[in-house]
Amino acid sequence: MVRFICHLMQVIKYLRVKNHNNERGKNINMMLEIYAGEGAFKTIQEHGFKQELFTNFLGASGGPKWFILYALDKYFFGEFFKERTTPLNIIGSSIGAFRAACFSQKQPIQAIELLAKHYSETTYSDKPTPSEVSAKVNNLVEALFDNDASLEIINNPLFRAHFIVTKVHGLSAKKSQFLQAIGFLYNYLLNRLNRKYLDINNERYIFHHPQSSLDLTDQFQITTHKIPLNIRNIKQALLASASIPIVMERINNIAGSPIGTYRDGGIVDYHFDFMPKGEGLTLYPHFNSTPKAGWFDKNLNRSVSAKNYDKTVLICPSQKFINTLSQQKIPDRSDFKTMSSSHRIKFWKEVLDKTTILKDEFKHFLNSSDMSRIRKLNF
Repeated sequence: MVRFICHLMQVIKYLRVKNHNNERGKNINMMLEIYAGEGAFKTIQEHGFKQELFTNFLGASGGPKWFILYALDKYFFGEFFKERTTPLNIIGSSIGAFRAACFSQKQPIQAIELLAKHYSETTYSDKPTPSEVSAKVNNLVEALFDNDASLEIINNPLFRAHFIVTKVHGLSAKKSQFLQAIGFLYNYLLNRLNRKYLDINNERYIFHHPQSSLDLTDQFQITTHKIPLNIRNIKQALLASASIPIVMERINNIAGSPIGTYRDGGIVDYHFDFMPKGEGLTLYPHFNSTPKAGWFDKNLNRSVSAKNYDKTVLICPSQKFINTLSQQKIPDRSDFKTMSSSHRIKFWKEVLDKTTILKDEFKHFLNSSDMSRIRKLNF
């Protein structure tokens, strides 16, 4: 009997290891990775992956990194959320704010396609000045968001846009690139000591849908202000959210907001380290599975809080998918410097086209109801 039990235990162990290896191999072969925080994992296991479970949608900073999510974005707001009957908070900083503005229009797919086309085909001189870069981004805003689009965003009853902007103080608010550099070095050192010290020179401003009730839990207690979007401030707020320090001109005195200098929302909220209050889940299509809280965390070995991602589902491309790209990397702003315009535009178009693979795999996941695809977040 003892020998039989021991043999049975060995068989069970073998089957478990085999199943684990099969599951691991299956995940390795996937182009898309799906992660969930502890709370989100339990909810989805119980109710399935349903759009009505989500009350928030996050869009991170990262410039052209966003191209890797292009087809997924079109699927989410063309099909997945199509039958939506309750409000969805769309929260974005920098390029994430631009995406939020697209998703909140009456024709979100057309808007997101226009954003991708304009952004990917933008060209600059060999050594662009802040005024040149700002002018190009301002032209993008004007091309994408005329007064009709602005009103659609402000009045959308379901898809409620939120643009995150950083109000900067001290040397960071100066026009001089040299003084800005000193100011941001100081911010980097403060953040290196503790993220909460960013509050000394930076405030978070959330320009939000007029009917928004969004509230955040932030253990770092960075000063946060909320200002409703209106026809006078929407374009300024959107431009400010993407105004990269040193690279672009500062945005001063947004209409109806306190006097001061406003810049890229990614300074404080690059990939986010806060938690939206409420019972619903947060859907977060992202560039990778290791988000960084703020811009100054990019090169630090510092993880975001697992507690803040408890009710978050994060979806990202796998390394296998990235390896299929001709450059074997995700697009980023360095491409403007390292590639010729023609080469860069060709590469970025390739990425936009190939993201259909990620969309198709996500649709297959939904149709198959294979919840084993979902892994728990590991930070």
